[in-house]
Amino acid sequence: MNKINFGINLFGSKRYKKSFNEILKILRHNIDDFKIYLIIAGTDTSQIKGISAAGINATSRRKTALADAEFLLFGASADHKYKLPFLNAGVTPALISYVCSKLISASPIVVPIGINQKPFFRHLVVEDQNLGPSSCLTTGKSMTRERVLNLYKKGIQIGKSSKQPILLAESVPGGTTTAQAVMEAFGLNVSNLVGSSLFIAPRELKRKVIQTGLLNANLKSKFDSFDVISSVGDPFQAFSMGLLIGTRLANQPVVLSGGSQMLAVILLALEFLDYRNKKDFIKKVFIASTGWLVNDNSLSDLLDLINEKHNVNLVGLSSPLNFKSSKYKELIDYELGHVKEGVGAGGISILAFLKGFTNKEIVSLCQLNLEKMKNLGQISLNND
Repeated sequence: MNKINFGINLFGSKRYKKSFNEILKILRHNIDDFKIYLIIAGTDTSQIKGISAAGINATSRRKTALADAEFLLFGASADHKYKLPFLNAGVTPALISYVCSKLISASPIVVPIGINQKPFFRHLVVEDQNLGPSSCLTTGKSMTRERVLNLYKKGIQIGKSSKQPILLAESVPGGTTTAQAVMEAFGLNVSNLVGSSLFIAPRELKRKVIQTGLLNANLKSKFDSFDVISSVGDPFQAFSMGLLIGTRLANQPVVLSGGSQMLAVILLALEFLDYRNKKDFIKKVFIASTGWLVNDNSLSDLLDLINEKHNVNLVGLSSPLNFKSSKYKELIDYELGHVKEGVGAGGISILAFLKGFTNKEIVSLCQLNLEKMKNLGQISLNND
């Protein structure tokens, strides 16, 4: 990984490193036009004890995505409806995304899928909101194929009509586990590479959960991306795969902000596309993540596995954001390996850096907003 302009790091395909200035040029040229989609989705996989740090218990993990979306839209607010879940360490990455989205004057679009209730805030409806979360992947039957296809078609329809580049963000408790399951379904050996929101990734638990799911799915020799999502995936993947492919059909750049969950979406798209279209498809597709995640879970190795499998040149961008100068434990916890990424924190902060804002400015605003949310009681207490 090389240190480059703006402090941004590059990881992934070595063959593409010479074109980094061109990548920066594409992003900077479009910086004021990015449409940010935050996909919040529910899966019963998140209810497995010990699988996710996105909430201290199963009940709180049901509310995490809604609270993240509300904070991304409104920041610290006395009128908040959803309390951010108590975390054993750190604080929601929605704090970073809110601060940086305001700096770049972005207006994120929230897409709720399978979260059990209709949000009070503005949002984009892509399916019947009564369908609820996908089933736990251990069943091998996460969703019906019909639901997966409907979400995919809605995503591709929105993407094809896009007249501007998009940045895709997510808040999906349990999503790194479904991402790993998708990668393993396609034969990638990633059990020691996929990270977690937890300080120590529960790798053995994930192995058992995924092994059970794939066994119950009983995927035959000929299966496609829709079969895999239906078996062990989640609603975020189905919609985002369509949105990614549709936006590229409209010849617009796509930044997927996150880690393994975004790589799973790219893998699903590459498995679906004709081999002749893959290299053109990937030219303006970029992974963006926080430095904390890149340093934690071999994201570069994951990315290169996909490059090798499909003979493409996907690259990743790592945000230079750090909280080393912060006086708050919740932010210092990021430096210790807690939370790491989510809600588009890596990609949105990269856009803020490319816009000319400094680490000091971003940290200062994060601290200010952290103080506000604590004073307003916007974070749940341990006994809530």
